[in-house]
Amino acid sequence: MGVPDPAAPRDVQTTPALATPTITPGHDAEAVAAKDLPFTAGDSLAPGIAVGLSDGLREAPGWKPVKENVAGENRYLKTDGCVVSARVRVNQGSLAVSGDDRASTVELFKYVDSRILPGSLKTDTLRWGGEPDKPGPKAEVLVFEGVGGPGGNSTAVLARLFGKAGSSIYISVSCPDPAALATARTDVAERLIVVPPTN
Repeated sequence: MGVPDPAAPRDVQTTPALATPTITPGHDAEAVAAKDLPFTAGDSLAPGIAVGLSDGLREAPGWKPVKENVAGENRYLKTDGCVVSARVRVNQGSLAVSGDDRASTVELFKYVDSRILPGSLKTDTLRWGGEPDKPGPKAEVLVFEGVGGPGGNSTAVLARLFGKAGSSIYISVSCPDPAALATARTDVAERLIVVPPTN
């Protein structure tokens, strides 16, 4: 499920050029990465420098990558039938609500699926930098949980739009039953680390 910016131009031809580091005067990326990032701290990020996602789920027991960076998506399959799709999108400014990452994330969910009601979204956290299996800071995300009809899979979608950074993360988890989903979400929380932007 893609999360394109509706205002972004399509099929733009680019000319290869040397990458120039982006440095925001007075911004301390290491300090921001060293502490929790609740929704209220979204403005502490540098403007326009994208947040990322690690591919650490490939290292978790029972998981294997089945799609790697295809249109910005990584997909993982677990031996019990669970599937995780993880995407990072940039140029998300048109969905952002100024100074409010929570409201921006609600807009992201509404854009992806207009049937998702804001009241059905819950707050959760993902790792914010650091290493798996070690204590570290957390970033708040919103979660939508559902079941795909009678006999359908148990699902969860975790997402956040970082308004100041102009980027979003979007992780969907689908499993054969609720118990498998709970285990998969634990793996996601430990292994799919949100990567703070650097200067």
